[in-house]
Amino acid sequence: MWKESYRIGVAYIDLQHKELFDRVTDFLQAIKEDTEWDNKIPRIKETIDYMEFYITEHFKDEEAYQLAIHYDQYEEHYKHHEVFKADIARMRERLESSDYSEDVAHVFGGKLITWLIDHVTMEDQRIGDFVHSKGSHDEGTAD
Repeated sequence: MWKESYRIGVAYIDLQHKELFDRVTDFLQAIKEDTEWDNKIPRIKETIDYMEFYITEHFKDEEAYQLAIHYDQYEEHYKHHEVFKADIARMRERLESSDYSEDVAHVFGGKLITWLIDHVTMEDQRIGDFVHSKGSHDEGTAD
């Protein structure tokens, strides 16, 4: 589901975004596979664990970058991140309390991809626009 149009022009953030899209895409494909639902539960658990870890790390990197470039919308962006982290925690609770039901897993997958597309195409693109307005083309490194 990754598209080149999602790039914001900051190499390491773009790499992280691509990794998130790849993982969510794999998850969505896994829950749609023609196999017993119980066989999918380990993949669901792996995805929620991964999202909680990677989102936290990605947000730290993205927020540090925003502070480094004196991004004028940092506070608002930070709030979006906090809301999403709380949403992931709530979704974990819903998945666990439902014994990883198929319906809840599909809702989780839909929320992940919707949030990711919306956030990257709207909120994160503003970071790229800000960087470009300052005359830079890629302030980030892939290191």
